[in-house]
Amino acid sequence: MSTGSRYVIDITRAVDGTNGPKTSRQNAAMMNITSTASTPLTSVTQNSSNSTAAPGFIDQILHDLPFPLWALYAILAAGGLVVLVVICLCICCYCKRKKSRKKKKKHQLELKGLEAASGAALVGSGRDDNGYGSNQKKRGKLLYSLDYQATKTELTVGIKQAAKLMAMDLGGSSDPYVKVYISPSRTKTYETKVHRNTLSPLFNEHFTFQVTRSVLAASAVVMQVFDFNRFSKHDIIGELRVDLSSVDWNHVIEEWLDLSDPLKCEPEDLGEICISLRYVPAGGRLTVVVLEARNLKSMDLGGSSDPYVKVQLALDKRKWKKKKTSIKKKTLSPYFNESFSFDVPFDHIQRVHLVVSVWDHDAVSRNDAMGKIFLGSDASGNQLMHWADMLANPRRPVGQWHTLLTAEQVNSTLVLKRKLALPKMISRQR
Repeated sequence: MSTGSRYVIDITRAVDGTNGPKTSRQNAAMMNITSTASTPLTSVTQNSSNSTAAPGFIDQILHDLPFPLWALYAILAAGGLVVLVVICLCICCYCKRKKSRKKKKKHQLELKGLEAASGAALVGSGRDDNGYGSNQKKRGKLLYSLDYQATKTELTVGIKQAAKLMAMDLGGSSDPYVKVYISPSRTKTYETKVHRNTLSPLFNEHFTFQVTRSVLAASAVVMQVFDFNRFSKHDIIGELRVDLSSVDWNHVIEEWLDLSDPLKCEPEDLGEICISLRYVPAGGRLTVVVLEARNLKSMDLGGSSDPYVKVQLALDKRKWKKKKTSIKKKTLSPYFNESFSFDVPFDHIQRVHLVVSVWDHDAVSRNDAMGKIFLGSDASGNQLMHWADMLANPRRPVGQWHTLLTAEQVNSTLVLKRKLALPKMISRQR
């Protein structure tokens, strides 16, 4: 029995209410319902036929293609790959653009901060400008020691060694030595020995200063490292300045410190003098040649001086004979080239001191001292080295430039006694 027949029987039963025989009215009603019910069945049948026809249409299209089916699949795969590549490229471009914008924004912020910092630098900051004019070069470091004996009022400054000094010579090395003095009094200035062709010299030298406790609290010890040059000005490599008022004297101070740039407000430069020494042991003759001076201190109102040089010889720190050069008018860099000879027996050469001083001549008033040095076995630094070079090279002249010191500095180190006549020793000038 079909579905439509079941619908007719069920409806007939619903109208009749019983399962008995059908009347004519019931037959007519059943016919109408049958016609009505047949309509949806037809549409259902048509829809079913259409749904079965769709696969046949697609197959027909695929069958009518002018190329094989695998080629279609290849085209679809290639198209999908192209679309995927395009999407990836778009994503990469977007990320790159976003990153570029972020970097540009950061760069703009940095430039803004730099401009602000530059403006602050132009206006000036509240910090001290201690480093103004400094080239901030690495000048090396120095190991030093400080020891103060309160009972003896003695300050001992030890110059131990230096390391990684700045090269001042063309060969990439230096000839370093160290000057030590107490500032601001500067009554004495000591110098270490010169060490040739090294940037890490080992000194191990100690110098003693007589300093009271009250003066110590207002002083500083200055250690200046120089590069030695025999015939030109010595170049300063760097310096250390240690404030003595803040030092704990309960124990010995020993430490490494980096060398700093030399201060521009150094004590007054008195100039330099170049002299030549020659000693002949066989004849017992010492020859001193005053060659020239330069950058002397101005002593006259016109900004110049009238310099001359005194050459004095002392035996056992007792004043002896002295000679002097001619006067050079109105110059701060005089040229002398004047020679003096002294008879000094070989057994006395270690007891002799040579004092060279520069004076400004005044016709009316007293002559003024401009600078002074002394050479001999009790000298130090460049003066001692010059004296030793003279003894090591007999019969040969040895010339060298020396930095002038104040008369107080020399006199405090070399305390000369009153002059005594030595009849067997005669000085003569040639």
